[in-house]
Amino acid sequence: MRTLSRIVAPVGALALVCGLSLAAAPAVAAPAQTGESETYVVLYKANAVGAKSLAKLSAAGGTVVQTYPQIGVAIVSSDRVGFGDAVEAADPSVQGAASTAALGVQLADEATDAAEPIDPGTPAPGNDPLSSIQWDMDQISAPEARAINGGSASVIVGDIDSGLDWTHPDLAPNVDFSRSVSCVGGVPNQDPAAWMDDDGHGTHTAGTIAAAKNGLGMVGVAPNVKIAGIKAGDADGFFYPEAVVCSFMWAATHGIQVTNNSYFADPWLFNCKNDPEQRAIWEAERRAIRFAQQSGTVVVSALGNQSDDLAHTTGDATSPDNTTPVQREISNACAIVPAEVPGVIGVTANGIDQFKSYYSSYGMGAADVVAPGGDRRFQVTQPGGGRILSTWPASLLATTCGIPLVSPDGAYCYIQGTSMASPHVAGVAALIVSTGITNPGTVAARITGTADPIACPTDMSVYANFPAVDNGAPQVCTGGIGYNSFNGHGQVNALSAIGG
Repeated sequence: MRTLSRIVAPVGALALVCGLSLAAAPAVAAPAQTGESETYVVLYKANAVGAKSLAKLSAAGGTVVQTYPQIGVAIVSSDRVGFGDAVEAADPSVQGAASTAALGVQLADEATDAAEPIDPGTPAPGNDPLSSIQWDMDQISAPEARAINGGSASVIVGDIDSGLDWTHPDLAPNVDFSRSVSCVGGVPNQDPAAWMDDDGHGTHTAGTIAAAKNGLGMVGVAPNVKIAGIKAGDADGFFYPEAVVCSFMWAATHGIQVTNNSYFADPWLFNCKNDPEQRAIWEAERRAIRFAQQSGTVVVSALGNQSDDLAHTTGDATSPDNTTPVQREISNACAIVPAEVPGVIGVTANGIDQFKSYYSSYGMGAADVVAPGGDRRFQVTQPGGGRILSTWPASLLATTCGIPLVSPDGAYCYIQGTSMASPHVAGVAALIVSTGITNPGTVAARITGTADPIACPTDMSVYANFPAVDNGAPQVCTGGIGYNSFNGHGQVNALSAIGG
């Protein structure tokens, strides 16, 4: 599972370039056919995808799936051996081409304010039946914050995940069908059946962000905002580059002010810029994320569940996760996407005792804030054993949820992970945007500047049995109370963030 959760039991208009004739294609020797089609990211040196370039893609044996001239990227399918090399050789405007089935992703600028005005947020005081067991919300002062401002209905949070169950009673009032989409395969598909959650993970993260204050079940951090399901994870749980690029371009062009990202781009956990093929995909996704940020989208991301110090990475034993992982040596030239992209708000996880969760990755420069993600090992509370409660598709409760909770109001599940921490921060970002602060950089500064500082633990012995998954290194917290590798600037505080 590429989503960044820990489960005890089983667990826009993005149009093609139009009106361009392919008749004048130069002679290019098409590589031999393999019979198996692969998807390629083709990266151009300029932010353009011209008619001649499209013709050369066709001549080399490719079929254009989608183009993003705003960032100079084309998504192409081909069944030809050596298609990527052939395209690079035939077209000097190509910076790189890589098969996405074999590779991964990576890397924001000053952003402009969102074009559309924000209607004032409205209060959402009081509790719903399950609020008393939402310790995570109490920990970040979410009930106090939403009593002042529960968010604005003109603020849209795009949950880039496994989709969402738009029929769930706690989500249905807030689902924005006009902005929800499946990006699986790299082509936007707004059929609600296409972006229905087939895993449960996306429904869980969506509930933490925006479960409605409706007298049913639980309440999200920002219960008055709208949620758009952006399905990027396929049926096998993989988040491939073509889907991730599509998702950020969709958010950028559809007025989505905040995105939550609780996954890493497959199949490489760490994507290395010093590898020619990985660099092409890294750059394509960096451009897509930057374009979204420049369009007014705040990007929040989980740091992962590898217990790894992302500032001192030396090994990757997780990748490729769609075949057989191979131990490889890496350096700081390799990074996790989207968590380590500049301008992205990186989130670590903690438990009810406000110590970093045993599984959470961390790192100086990578961790911006910490938020509740749960901890079933040494920060246990009942019910749920220290995990986070949120919405879940009723049809999947028996198959993909380890610890279910069935109430008269719907289906819910307890799970843990940095996947659960990130949507708390995305919800707080949505509350900030609801106050009229829309510049992504300003929102990020507000989140980090109002966080409650937490120092490194004085006793690190509890982490001794949980070394880094990928290189076996012991967990080490560095830095002071103002900023450290475990907690970043501190625990996100929803009330302080909105000026309460």
